[in-house]
Order: sequence, then C-alpha cells, then structure tokens
Amino acid sequence: MTSQLKVSVGQYSTRGRKPTNQDFHGICIPQEPQLSSKGIAIALADGISSSAVSHIASESAVGSFLGDYYCTSDAWSVKKSAQRVLMATNSWLYAQTRQSQYRYDLDRGYVCTLSAMVIKSTTAHIFHAGDTRIYRLRDGQLEQLTEDHRLWISRDKSYLSRAMGINAYLELDYRRFQLEPGDHFVLATDGVYEFTSAARVVELIAEAGDLDSAARAIVEHAYEQGSDDNLTLQLVRLDSLGQLDASELQQRLTELPFAPILEARELFDGYQIIRELYASSRSHIYLAQDIESQAQVVLKAPSVDMQHDLAHLERLLGEEWVARRIDSPHVLKAPAQTRKRNYLYSVSEFVEGRTLRQWLLDHPRPDLELVRVMAEQIGKGLQALHRLEMLHQDLRPDNIMIDPSGGVKLIDFGSVQVAGLLEISSPIERNQLLGTAQYTAPEYFLGERGSPGSDQYSLAVIIYQMLSGRLPYGAEVAKCKKRAAQNRLVYQPLRDHDLELPAWLDDVLHKALQPDPRKRYAALSEFIFELRQPSREILGKHRPPLLERNPLLFWKGLSAFLAVLVIWLLSRGG
Repeated sequence: MTSQLKVSVGQYSTRGRKPTNQDFHGICIPQEPQLSSKGIAIALADGISSSAVSHIASESAVGSFLGDYYCTSDAWSVKKSAQRVLMATNSWLYAQTRQSQYRYDLDRGYVCTLSAMVIKSTTAHIFHAGDTRIYRLRDGQLEQLTEDHRLWISRDKSYLSRAMGINAYLELDYRRFQLEPGDHFVLATDGVYEFTSAARVVELIAEAGDLDSAARAIVEHAYEQGSDDNLTLQLVRLDSLGQLDASELQQRLTELPFAPILEARELFDGYQIIRELYASSRSHIYLAQDIESQAQVVLKAPSVDMQHDLAHLERLLGEEWVARRIDSPHVLKAPAQTRKRNYLYSVSEFVEGRTLRQWLLDHPRPDLELVRVMAEQIGKGLQALHRLEMLHQDLRPDNIMIDPSGGVKLIDFGSVQVAGLLEISSPIERNQLLGTAQYTAPEYFLGERGSPGSDQYSLAVIIYQMLSGRLPYGAEVAKCKKRAAQNRLVYQPLRDHDLELPAWLDDVLHKALQPDPRKRYAALSEFIFELRQPSREILGKHRPPLLERNPLLFWKGLSAFLAVLVIWLLSRGG
C-alpha cells in the first residue's frame, strides 16, 4: 500500500514574564517532489538573555535553515545538506558579532541555541547545538533525544558550551532514528521543560483535542509553575510514512509505454533517428537529432524484456537525473527536457569520439605523461560526482569517452550511488555490486557500501592497465569474498613488466590499490597529485646510492677514508 509522508503540527510561543520573546520557531512542509527528495524540516531556536540582539540570531538561524535547506542539491544526504546550511549560518552570526560592539563580549553577541529536525521517508534526522530539547513520545513514554550543551560551574551557575554563533566553528550533534506511524516529537525551550514534568506533558497531549491546543496547554502549565523565561513548544505527530509499495513503483516506472525498435531516418517523439549505436537484451541506444534544436543526442530505451525488472528501470531513468545535476566538462551532460515524452527513454548529449578501451587498442603502450593527463581529467569528473555525494561505481574503459581533441568524459551512470536517494525508502532491493569485476573495489565483494576511495581504486586499476596492459591483481580480486583472502592479494609491480617508468610510481599506484579502503589515499586529489609529485616518504624509498647521485663526492669520501685508514695502520706499525 502506497503512503505519502504526512504530519500534524501544533506550535505555541510566548514571551512569558520577559519583556520580549527571543525564541523563534518554524516548520516547512513542501509539496512534491521536494517532500520525497528533501522531507519536512522543523527548527526551534532560543536566544540568550544576556544579549540584546539574540532574537536576531534566533530568527536568522531558523529562517536560513528552513529556506536554504531546500536549496541544497537533491543528491546530497540530509546530514550534508543540513550541516552545510547550519555551518554557513553559524559563520554569518559569528561574523556579525565580530563586526559589532560585542566582539569582545560574545555573551552579548549574535548567539542562540538551535534544535532542528528533518523527517524524510522513514527516518528522522536531528541536529542540535545548545540546550533546547527534542523529545520523542512513543507508546506513552517521553524520551529525550538531545543532550544539553551546558557547562556547570556550580550548582546554581552554568554556561552554554555550544551554540550558534558562539565560535567560528560549529560543533553539531547529529542523530538519526527510524520512524513509526503515531510517533510524536516535542521541541521545547528551557522555559518549558524546566517547569513541566514528562508525565504532565504526556497527559496534556492525550487530553487535548488537537496539537495546537496541546502545545498551548503545556506552555501555560509551565508558566503557571513559575517559568520566568520565554516559552516555546512545537509538537509534530507522524500520521503516515512516505513509502511506495512494489506495484505502485512499477506503475510509476512503466506509466509510459516502452519504445519500439527504431530504424534509421524514423521520426520518434520529436527526434529523427540517425542510427543504432548499441543493442542488447537490456537496452537499445540510438544516435538521434532533435528536430527542434537540431542538436545530436543519444536516446537510451529499455528493452521490453526488462519491463518487470524495477531495479534496471530505476537505474536507467536515474542516469538522466544524475547527468542533469552535474556541471563538469568531464562528465556526460543531459539536455533540458523541453517537451512531454510519450515513451520510456532517457536522453543525453552525443560525445563524438571513442571509448578508452577502443583508444587503448590503437595505443597499447601510451606515454606516461599522456596517461597522467587522462587520469587528471577522469579524476576531475569523479570529483564532480563526489562533491554531490555520488559514487560512479562502474568506472572502466568502456565508460570513459575520449573526443578527437583528447578531452575525457565519464559516461554511463546506471550504477551511480546517490546519497540523497539512498535515504528514500524503496521496495526495490538495491544491489551494491553493480560494476565490472576487474575494476570493482574489493570492499564491494565483501558486501560493504562504497566510498570515494572505491572510485579511486577503479581509477588506479585503469591507470595500471594503461601503462602495462595488465591488471594489478589479475583476476583474483573477484574470488576473494573475505577480508583475510583480500589481505593475501599480491600486487604485481610495474617494474616486473620491463617498463621504463619511475620506480616510485609503483608505490603511488600500490597505495591507491590497497584492498583495505582505509589504507588508500584519503582524497582522490592527493592520489592524482602524487602521480606527478610523489611525497618525500615515497621518494625516500627509492633514493639512488651516493655513487649514482654524486660519483665525485663518493670517490673523494672513499679516498679520505682510505687515507685515514693507512695513516692509522702506519702509526700502529711504528
């Protein structure tokens, strides 16, 4: 049964016994498709009483979070999107304080506490700094999900140890929880929770007719109990989770008919087919011309035989989604969709050229410098994906295009892993092992999830193959299904193939080709850099002897040593 993410909300805020209200709160429930891709965002900020401008900080923190979060890439995970937005807001608040008369007294600057939550698909993501709190009410039990960031100096005196705008660097708590229908979340400032017991909160929620009434009742109870602070409370009830069942997903993926087998010069959905580029039991790929723009494009249509393979259809349609979100000269692009489609297919730009595999047939032993230039371009394409929390996962010579000018582009995004999409619940079983075995990182064969280091490994295999015509571990990697077996893999040095290459190059490649991803380069850029300029540590392993580096100095030193030895021997003989 299909269900859409739905929540009910109740909120109430008052200045209480204080002259002004420095709290700020809000919630954003977007329409589709952002409801599925980004979720529902809730935020509560509490100003500090020592600051006359803290209300500005509270409003800015909540406003920027609710606004800017939805401007981040759909490909990013909730964690990355929210942290980027909150860290930018923190930097702005800190800068405002440093530029004001309060720069030497941060307790009077643009500072506030913040608790924020994003509900996406079947998961709640919590971000927290300060002493506002988030609770979860489930099965009649109220559980505190956040930790107060307060440093107690004495029994009666304490200071905030973390808050928005208090330091240049923001340290955020992050937690995630699986959701259940009927879950209630309570966001409260200290003016509420310090004067209300958990049992009373549960009672008032149960007694109230709606959540707005419940929120008001809880705040009024705290006020009656003597609260002397601003009071703000938000209640969020999860009415239904955002989930698709398999039949609904198949209906969505196949609501358009499959394209027929197309022939040259045939008109199809606003395109004229030029020729077929590739055909298999899984898909048909055509070179076509857009009649409206006259641009040459590539059409990729799934085979009718795959109509029940939901995972394949999802990956095929996802290729165009990925291509539209990446702006790099080294990644295949997808043109903007300007008209309604009447069939199921994807569209991408046409890259004139040949694949790296075809290129290697004509250049079996390319020059090292040319390999470096190509590797740098491939690396830039991968970095463009990694910045959006995407992994290619199927990097191989067949998925790398080289145009007539020597430009390199990554193609085929059917195996790309997108962090933001992984967070969306799906009935489709996602296979982690999607790449080609010879170029697939060893961790995939252990059932582990990939990382940017996995794409680094695949690139290193390609570089090794370009230089030697062979694979660094032969065909052994795919046979190793346990970590112990992978640790026994033996790297075959390039020098064993009688190649005129720098000795240190083996150390650079060997590090990127480590079976254990933790032993590879921490960043892809570091690997690419060391292909030209290896570290001192690597160079030190291959430093030539003094006789080769400076023969004159060697013989002078040896002569001096022999002279001293002769003198010593003569002195003993006398």
